[in-house]
Amino acid sequence: MKVLLLKDPKDKDSGPDPYIKELGLYGFEATSIPVLSFEFISLESLFEKLSHPECYGGLVFTSPRALEAIKICLKENSKNEAWSKSLKQRWNTKPAYVVGKATASLVEEIGLSPQGEKSGNAEKLAEYICSREKPNSSALLFPCGALKREVLPTVLREKGIPVESLTVYQTAQHTDLQESLSSYFSQQGIPASIVFFSPSGIKFCLQHIQKLSGDFINHVKFAAIGPTTAEAMEDAGIPVSCTAESPTPQDLAAGIQKALHVQNC
Repeated sequence: MKVLLLKDPKDKDSGPDPYIKELGLYGFEATSIPVLSFEFISLESLFEKLSHPECYGGLVFTSPRALEAIKICLKENSKNEAWSKSLKQRWNTKPAYVVGKATASLVEEIGLSPQGEKSGNAEKLAEYICSREKPNSSALLFPCGALKREVLPTVLREKGIPVESLTVYQTAQHTDLQESLSSYFSQQGIPASIVFFSPSGIKFCLQHIQKLSGDFINHVKFAAIGPTTAEAMEDAGIPVSCTAESPTPQDLAAGIQKALHVQNC
């Protein structure tokens, strides 16, 4: 059975995609189609803030893209040297809060120790942070995307924990999305399951998928990587057959297998 993953095929520069690999263990033939493109912005401002760890109580990351922004900054020799010589060690005395394993692994790549990776979504991470931070302490630096939800900053501020958000990337539709979807459906047919990885993915893909699937769309089992995406799917009128218990390849594959098996597809 075929599974269509609406995400960038590469989580890292090398090695097999972990979602495709995990779904393959269940006998699924998975394909990834990139949905989003990202433009990184305010990188000078980002590094300026990273250069003053004494001003902050810690870091918050809810997206791998925020770490990509930092890694772009560190490609410059002078900034990389400053990071390696002192900044990294100084930030390591403070918490680096993250959502999910993918973000956690990127935090480790820049030399920091992630906390809260089992949270799975912004709401649970906010609860985790509230259990560890004292009110009216130094602000947490939160590099984020232009489309970020306000859940995490709102919850923290309500508890008296200051957050300083900095938009470091903007999200747009991938230039090849429509062509890639048309090619997939014409060559491989309608998949047994389609997985959305973000509310943006729903916004950019749904109309094309409805058109390409026609009446057969009712046979597709739609899956969500997490509760935020599932909520956006429901708002768009998409029946959610499964939501991964946590945003990992293992939980997603298990959820899809259960959803398809229950329906005897």
